[in-house]
Amino acid sequence: MNIVRAAGNEQRWALGIACGMGAGALWGLVFLAPALVRDFSPLQLAIGRYLAYGIIAAALIAPRWRAIVPSITRRDWFALAWLSLAGNTLYYVLLSSAVQTGGIAMTSLVIGFMPVAVTIVGSRDKGAVSLTRLTPSLLMCIAGAVCIGWQAVSAPASGDAVRQLVGLFYAIGALVVWTGYAVGNARCLARLDHVSVHDWNLLTGLVTGAQAVVLIPLTIALEPVRHATAAWAQFAAVSVVVAVAASILGNALWNRMSRLLPLTMVGQMILFETLFALLYGFLWERRWPLPLEVAAFGLVVASVLICIAVHRRHPQDALVPQRL
Repeated sequence: MNIVRAAGNEQRWALGIACGMGAGALWGLVFLAPALVRDFSPLQLAIGRYLAYGIIAAALIAPRWRAIVPSITRRDWFALAWLSLAGNTLYYVLLSSAVQTGGIAMTSLVIGFMPVAVTIVGSRDKGAVSLTRLTPSLLMCIAGAVCIGWQAVSAPASGDAVRQLVGLFYAIGALVVWTGYAVGNARCLARLDHVSVHDWNLLTGLVTGAQAVVLIPLTIALEPVRHATAAWAQFAAVSVVVAVAASILGNALWNRMSRLLPLTMVGQMILFETLFALLYGFLWERRWPLPLEVAAFGLVVASVLICIAVHRRHPQDALVPQRL
């Protein structure tokens, strides 16, 4: 019986880690979008992405709408509202602002601290691995994140220290709101076992799309339309690609992973977003990574592997997200 249970856990971990890697690869694309369409503001980028996300989600969920809605309570709708605002709209506005003012490298540095923040919060859950046992992994994570952004912090990419500092504050804001989303979303999924991760993702898309519609008058008032037709076409293409790749497919993989792994390990999986964001950044800049950046890759990977090893030695009843 123990052997069968151990084999089942191994499969659960392997599938969860694969989903985490896939989500990271797709989410890493969001760091490129602000650089591809710099003429558009962060708010416009968020509206474009999540309006496309909402339309696609509505089309996909429409055939099952009557079957799904009765199982969603008022509490669940409130949860969807704040999760959509924190993890999607507000996060993407802050992240886009950080990329456009401070650069991809600096933004990746700050976002790379997400595993630390989420793991610290998740360590308070019943049955979670203690912070003491996770210390080596967290130290590796911090060291890797420092290496990743060292050049950006010591030598401002924009050439303007004040501008770089503003970008840093935007990135910290993105870190805070997404940490709240990651924890809240994992706990909602653990509580709502009657709702599939796919349906939860589509419901999140609907709510986020509604928020994007509400924000359209605001962006028209604050940011007059001054772009050429070609620029709008590029903006639309980037919005749709990011919506499908990151918001539909990436979120689906992340939600699936959140049900397969404990919250402390979920935090570590966020590192894959940082790794892929840096890889895409190197390809965009057409350069090889610097020695310090190569060291950062090694440290981040080591952090994830150490975290996995710690969880494998932890009692089996603590290896799933707890109901709160």
